[in-house]
Amino acid sequence: MDVLVADDDAGVRLTLRSMLARRGFNVIEAADGVEAIARLSAGPIDVVITDLVMPRANGFEVLRRTRERQPRTPVIMLTAEGSIRDCVAAMQAGAFNFLTKPFQACDVEEQVRSALSSREAIPRAARGSGEMSRPQVVLIGESKVLRDVIDSVERIAGSASSVLISGESGTGKEVVARLLHSSSPRAGRPFVAVNCGAIPESLIESELFGHAKGAFTGATEARSGKFAQADGGTLFLDEIGELKLAMQVKLLRVVQEREVTPVGEATARNIDVRIITATNRDLEAMVKEGTFRQDLFFRLDVIPLKLPALRDRYEDIPILAAYFLEGMNRRLGRKIALSEEALNLMQLYEWPGNVREMENLIERLVVMTKGDVIGGSELPARMRSIDGGPGLVDASAALTRGTIDLQATMEGIERALVGQALRQADGNKTRAAALLSVSRTTLIDKLKRFGE
Repeated sequence: MDVLVADDDAGVRLTLRSMLARRGFNVIEAADGVEAIARLSAGPIDVVITDLVMPRANGFEVLRRTRERQPRTPVIMLTAEGSIRDCVAAMQAGAFNFLTKPFQACDVEEQVRSALSSREAIPRAARGSGEMSRPQVVLIGESKVLRDVIDSVERIAGSASSVLISGESGTGKEVVARLLHSSSPRAGRPFVAVNCGAIPESLIESELFGHAKGAFTGATEARSGKFAQADGGTLFLDEIGELKLAMQVKLLRVVQEREVTPVGEATARNIDVRIITATNRDLEAMVKEGTFRQDLFFRLDVIPLKLPALRDRYEDIPILAAYFLEGMNRRLGRKIALSEEALNLMQLYEWPGNVREMENLIERLVVMTKGDVIGGSELPARMRSIDGGPGLVDASAALTRGTIDLQATMEGIERALVGQALRQADGNKTRAAALLSVSRTTLIDKLKRFGE
């Protein structure tokens, strides 16, 4: 596999060449952006790793030319400053991912192999497997709530304080955790992610803290835990609300004392780990119910960061849809477009699965659509209805078969549009009324009629 490495720092190129060559990759070097672009014209490249700031042509220009000449070739961006906005801009421009200098060999290898997997996703995508995930797109959009998230990440990335990320499933909590790590002074150290809800209760202590040989049946050798593996870096504990109370007590001690004791050992080991946790549950409510320890909650919730649901940033839906559609078209060699009707229905939909649901939907639509345009009728039934009643597409289809309740149908559509306008206006009734081209009094009357 050919990896093009573009960086004006000869030391960085040497380091990357050594790392990748030991892992079986053929490395092609470019000392600046112009050399990298010229090499792209010479023949196919499997992965591009390019510095962001270079003479003659920067990393964004290399990214743009790569997408023009070799659209299936993933691009990994390098940045020394760890600028959140540069990283987000790179993802919005189509970069596969980014690495912050200094970096470790394991991080480079992981990124390159993930990038190669994305190239090989075409046959899997054609079978509808859903394995071409690009989670960074959660940060694509222009809404105020998204900009607020990016601003918050910029402010807290350099801190060593614990962060609790909350948000619904599919909003990108792990993406933000990785961004916090990559933009922090710990960027060159490990990032270790653990899904607390996916590990059996009997194994969670050993998984987190490690164990000694013979500590329990089946422990044939000593093993380091996730805390030790993340030493010097960041430990991301996803679904933290799934931990049982007994395990919460042990985790609290580790968080307080910054030391772990592997199962079966008597000696504690010091650790230096930044802890980022995430949950889609209401931990404060769990504290009141007695299912989550208050002292642990306070230790983890030093810096809270709430991610918005997709329905709370509706103005980003066309941008995200266009991004996913362009990516799938490029991977499958198609030129499919979204009809205005389909896009309107997507903006009316509540998106309970958030960004992840949209990505999976676009993939399915591109794979299954026979023509060149995705019409409203091709969307799932749940998207063609509004508030449990018929939507525009379903109502039209029902009318061709017989009769419909026009008043109920129009009221459902009107209620959905009023709700969308209020969300876009952040609850401001005057702005929402302007979006709907009605007076504020008219809007208030409608809300009273809807019982809201």
